[in-house]
Amino acid sequence: MKIYWDGKSKNIIGTRVKELRKAMVPTCTQLNLAEKLQLSGCDIDRITIVRIENGLRFVPDYEVKAIASVLGVTPNDLLCDNDDKIKKTL
Repeated sequence: MKIYWDGKSKNIIGTRVKELRKAMVPTCTQLNLAEKLQLSGCDIDRITIVRIENGLRFVPDYEVKAIASVLGVTPNDLLCDNDDKIKKTL
């Protein structure tokens, strides 16, 4: 597998994960999110969530799917930023 990395962020979902996690009611901590992911069968701990949100970790597709499910959104919601969504609706 060849990984293409621009030298900046190692993923494009980190910012959205953080936004959606904080928008949950009640507010979901990184630890809460990690626990929910572990209960769904995805081996992700709090440090991994920190690394994803900070763009320091590559995120495979099966983890994108699991994170989206736990956050109650579609994988596409994580992969597209707000600007992309606005452009699609215009």
